[in-house]
Amino acid sequence: MGLLDGTDIPLGTPCPDFDLPAMDGNRYRRDDFKDKDVLVVIFTCNHCPYAQAVEDRIIQLRREYEGKSVQLVGICSNDPNFVPEDSFENLQKRWREKNYGFPYLHDLEQDVAKAFGAVCTPEYFVYGPDRKLAYHGRMDDNWKEPHKVTRRELKEAIDLILAGKTVDFKQIPSMGCSIKWR
Repeated sequence: MGLLDGTDIPLGTPCPDFDLPAMDGNRYRRDDFKDKDVLVVIFTCNHCPYAQAVEDRIIQLRREYEGKSVQLVGICSNDPNFVPEDSFENLQKRWREKNYGFPYLHDLEQDVAKAFGAVCTPEYFVYGPDRKLAYHGRMDDNWKEPHKVTRRELKEAIDLILAGKTVDFKQIPSMGCSIKWR
């Protein structure tokens, strides 16, 4: 497990397109979610302790925005030859067990992670209605102990975008395991 911070990607960067298979048997593209005002792309995986620590919080976040114009999409880009826990079958099993409730995509060729500039799991990219990057930071201020969270930056960013406002606070990079490249 290599610990990394997310990369510094300029706000306003357009959301890359993607076309990937999902755990539900479908394929998804960026424009499949064009009816949503906010698109939250989360690079995550099964094996990383940082991703595991926030998994239930991500699921809770999805529940909080049910019925609102927010779409969460998970993407796993790890090489399953390096990390068998992140094979399509194992991702699908966990997706079902945990009832994610949002599309979880498999980026086997790792082209999508490279297009986004993703380097770690979990890593969050939040786009507004214009599909320009509006937030690229951490989920909250305590990845390890949810009961000690005092600030939920990802939720704050989503709420600002939904209100038509700019995310105007300092964006602290997400911290996690390095993506396992081929």
